[in-house]
Amino acid sequence: MKVDVYEEKEDVRSKLDFYSTSPLTGDATDQDRATVTRRTSVYVYEAPVRLWHWINAAAIMVLCVTGYFIGSPPPSIDVAEAANQFTFGYIRFAHFAAAMVMTIGFFGRIYWAFVGNHHARQMFMLPVWDKKWWAEVVQEMKWYAFLEKRPKKYVGHNPLAQIAMFFFMTVGLSFMILTGFALYSEGVGRGSLVDMLFGPLLDFVGGSQMMHTLHHLGMWAIVIFMMIHIYAAIREDIMSRQSMVSTMISGTRTFKDDDPE
Repeated sequence: MKVDVYEEKEDVRSKLDFYSTSPLTGDATDQDRATVTRRTSVYVYEAPVRLWHWINAAAIMVLCVTGYFIGSPPPSIDVAEAANQFTFGYIRFAHFAAAMVMTIGFFGRIYWAFVGNHHARQMFMLPVWDKKWWAEVVQEMKWYAFLEKRPKKYVGHNPLAQIAMFFFMTVGLSFMILTGFALYSEGVGRGSLVDMLFGPLLDFVGGSQMMHTLHHLGMWAIVIFMMIHIYAAIREDIMSRQSMVSTMISGTRTFKDDDPE
């Protein structure tokens, strides 16, 4: 009987060793693997990350709608006397207010990348030096193209999503903030602090009209990203081996099977 108990303990120990040493994905740490051996979910996205995600999404929606009307103004609306109408002014105010919220939130998100867990930093850096990461990028491309039958399990962003987040969020939002404040400096006036910080960008790109064009193109790039992002999130929630949409609400990634690979 003692031998059986000893063998049973050894069997459990060997299984734990297997799960702790077996590679989950390129973005998983030893702490993540240890968590998977105890339960089928991992706490991934901390509250500040989730809060930023939804506030940022709302701000971007307001910015895209109002930005479209600023680039393509609506026809005159006869709702009152001309002196009492301020429709386009309200549109611009909503655009500027949402831009300020997005900018402050983005700086807060950068701060949390330093003080949060390692998943909070994925959006700001790509492990381009890691051969295994590139192999997983190719695998994910095949999965999204319906050429791969079995997807991998990921704790944070999968490599393809990480690339998209880096270029459309980290780089994209930085671009929109810089070009947006450069345009805003025109209205604030020469010699203002905003003009001194961002005004030179107007001359750098060749004037106000070119800056408007670049900012407008950036808006459409983010619109396209949002459509792909929503599609991919819903698709992965249904077809992948882990939760997706609910993870950005609860912060917990739930896995659909116990297979560590």
